[in-house]
Amino acid sequence: MGAFDAIRPYDDAEVPAVMDRLLGDRELMRMLAAYRFPRLARWFPGLMQRAVELGLRREARGIECVDTLQHRMEPYLDRLIESSTLQVTYSGMEHLRDGQAYLFLANHRDIVMDPAFVNYALYHAGHPTPRMAIGDNLLQRSFVADLMRLNKCFIVHRSLTGRREKLQAYQTLSAYISHSLAQGESIWIAQAEGRAKDGVDETDPAIIKMVCMSRKSEEFSGLIQSLNLVPVSIAYEWDPCDSMKARELEQKARLGEYRKEPGEDDRSIAKGLTGYKGRVHVAFGEPLQDDYADAKAVARAVDQQVLTHYRLFPSNYLALEQQGDIPADVADWRASFTAAEIAEEEARFNARLAECPVAQRPFWLLQYANPVLSRLRVLAQQ
Repeated sequence: MGAFDAIRPYDDAEVPAVMDRLLGDRELMRMLAAYRFPRLARWFPGLMQRAVELGLRREARGIECVDTLQHRMEPYLDRLIESSTLQVTYSGMEHLRDGQAYLFLANHRDIVMDPAFVNYALYHAGHPTPRMAIGDNLLQRSFVADLMRLNKCFIVHRSLTGRREKLQAYQTLSAYISHSLAQGESIWIAQAEGRAKDGVDETDPAIIKMVCMSRKSEEFSGLIQSLNLVPVSIAYEWDPCDSMKARELEQKARLGEYRKEPGEDDRSIAKGLTGYKGRVHVAFGEPLQDDYADAKAVARAVDQQVLTHYRLFPSNYLALEQQGDIPADVADWRASFTAAEIAEEEARFNARLAECPVAQRPFWLLQYANPVLSRLRVLAQQ
């Protein structure tokens, strides 16, 4: 057994067997049948599941490696993005060189769509797609783990409780990231554990320390430069999971804790995939090549790029206005958008806010207002 077998994505030789296992998974076929044929699946579940399986087996013919699988899946991702967004834009691709592996360190808003949008941008720009980190808390079903590992995901063991176990898991994860970069494979990881549900994007220095853990003997600043660490900023005009996040934040503030309901992560994934996002912007920063004293200095450099390049939309400014006095530095924000654009988004903003329970509305507003305040804070520090 290889040193990374417990966490690595599947390799090409494993693809046919994993595909066959997935196509024989009754639970997966049942879920897909219910999604594809919602009415018929209730009346003829076995027949619809068989129809889905046969259709997928036809689609899967000739898939013998990960690249072929991703090429085959790309039209489906394109249609999913087109059906759930108004516009998707990218910036900073000029910072990426052909043949160079990068460590993409991104802010985190959506479980699946954050890395999907990064993949989408890199794929259409002709760059290889990265290997992506995913927490084991999201892989409770075996078919979900198979699907993720087929799509170049590697596992982050977040559910471990013992200190020694955690330390060993982080050591292995760090070594795997370094191993991948040395092989010429780029990596995508989030800047902190879990999504920024309150809209505050901050890099956790512990993430930087974890990445460097397996290379402690190296000089720190040179190590960081060798990673080709690229900050990535992802901005959604509308977050499909905003009401779920507001509910969690309100309960935490009121009760001091929040316990997820069974299947809540699955619902978040489904909402994030299919829910309306409006405009989405993904900004690739410049690789970090300065001298850095420690992990905190690296985290500050990442935050500076993530927040500077974050695309602000009318929804962000409208939320800030709802909270009260708007800072003078952004008081004229309406001049950056057309009157028609503001009118349309203000109507959508008011409708979405009205759907949120009154007690949760301050937390709903936080998610959209905080990116403006974070941008102002980082600009004041420059």
